[in-house]
Amino acid sequence: MKVEIMELAIGQVSELKVGVVLLAAGEGSRMGGVPKCLVQLQGASLISRHLTAMREVGIHDVVVVTGFYYQVIEPAIAPFAVRVVRNPSPEAGQQSSVKLGLAQLGSDFDLVLIALADLPLVGNAELHELITAFKNRPAGTSVVYPEVNGLRGNPVAFSGAVIAGMLASGENIGCRKFVDANPALVHKLQTKNESFVLDLDTPEDIAGFEQRTGLKLTMPDSFKTGNLSA
Repeated sequence: MKVEIMELAIGQVSELKVGVVLLAAGEGSRMGGVPKCLVQLQGASLISRHLTAMREVGIHDVVVVTGFYYQVIEPAIAPFAVRVVRNPSPEAGQQSSVKLGLAQLGSDFDLVLIALADLPLVGNAELHELITAFKNRPAGTSVVYPEVNGLRGNPVAFSGAVIAGMLASGENIGCRKFVDANPALVHKLQTKNESFVLDLDTPEDIAGFEQRTGLKLTMPDSFKTGNLSA
């Protein structure tokens, strides 16, 4: 499968007020201690590609959660009009970053996306597809996530009301736990768009991605030793 990335002229989603928590706090231990969100595709870091897509789609507010490697990630996103919250204990896991991000973002939104900064091919087309699915979700549902051939993908979309309830509860915020505990509130976007599930956790994932898509990924400048699959 050869993939050609296209810049799509897609209408903005201004009829919905959309907020995003973009997670970029991970250690990348399985990648050998590399900040995966700074891996470069076609000359741009993955996190900058995400933020550019969010700007193009018309996202109202973005909170980026950093942790490990904040010293190199935060300067890389400085040109973007986003808020940054730094997780002082990123080793506590992803949900600690989600909690910090949502507390900073707040719940005054129609829709909140929990997104991962290291998915290489999630761009404006995917955001538009997911947000459109949320707008057209079945009555009585309040969470939408993509599913590709039985695999759960990202980002995940939550109604502002669900996020407000989580924040008001004072309990540990667990979005995955909420999804699993409330199947009646969840709508799965059945899609063949594999961009939602193509992630990078290991060097083997890098090699598989390049073989599958025909696209090359390179190390972030601060870690550069050549192509990641070399």
